[in-house]
Amino acid sequence: MTSIAILGANGRLGRAVGKAFVQAGYDVRGITRSGKLPADLAGATGIAANALDREALVRATAGVDIVFHGLNPIYSDWSTVLPMAENVVAACEANDAVLLFPGNVYNYGSPIPEMITEDAPIHPTTEKGRIRVAVENLLRAEADAGRLRTILLRAGDFFGGTGTGSWFDLVMVSKIEKGIYTAAGPTDIVHEWAYLPDLADAFVALADRLDDLGNYENLHFPGHAITDLEMKAALEHAVGRKLGMASMPWWVFKVAAPFVPMWKAILEMSYLRFQPHRLVSDRLGGLIGRIPHTPIDRAVAEALTDLGIPVASLTAPMEAA
Repeated sequence: MTSIAILGANGRLGRAVGKAFVQAGYDVRGITRSGKLPADLAGATGIAANALDREALVRATAGVDIVFHGLNPIYSDWSTVLPMAENVVAACEANDAVLLFPGNVYNYGSPIPEMITEDAPIHPTTEKGRIRVAVENLLRAEADAGRLRTILLRAGDFFGGTGTGSWFDLVMVSKIEKGIYTAAGPTDIVHEWAYLPDLADAFVALADRLDDLGNYENLHFPGHAITDLEMKAALEHAVGRKLGMASMPWWVFKVAAPFVPMWKAILEMSYLRFQPHRLVSDRLGGLIGRIPHTPIDRAVAEALTDLGIPVASLTAPMEAA
């Protein structure tokens, strides 16, 4: 049985990916600082390790075939992102494990390309973007040197799955039970979203086909590239009623940013709410045969259900992209 270690198994992404690998029949090892796992990961083995302790991480991943890097520090302090990545690389190399790495769109900076292809130029314009580029440069250098095998799958903003902390639940649907949808930017701007269960299934499909993949793969996950108006319509379908429209008060963030580190961090990345962008891939479908894609009406209904928000129905059929 193929084994995989999920780093950050208590996080939203780690939960979704770990659950998908358990359901796919993998031997799943969930690694958290406490060793305790959420209920979503029933069937996985919990192991305690701090990702900032390199030796502990090497021991915790001993014997696994694959490592999934789902670690993500607090948004207002990314000082540990590169040190954690270096420790993950060390653990993979010590155990001859393949690394599955979730990329994001920060690398492309502002203005961000409207159509982001897998060969789009990298031009970070924020500190978070520069950190992500440094991490990916590390992974690519280790792969080119023959010391590490990395499969990178780049996705947009998350929604769906258990847990909180995304734009979807913190902003868009924060007032939905009061009948209000909150837009984070211009309502006609296309924004790239990744429904987490779909993204998790794509990682499983890639893991199933490692023999067909190269030493370093940079792939894009085309999720739901939609406007706020389209997201609002899908949510209205899910809850069975019309919603009012509110806008995120960016002026408050600008005033408070010097005093609130989290708001400063959010403001730095706010260009993503004002510039249209979508991820496209010429390769992913050819490699895995079918890109997992839940229709948006069903995806948002399931996402609301995961948040404990009542929905009208979950009857929309699944479709393949």
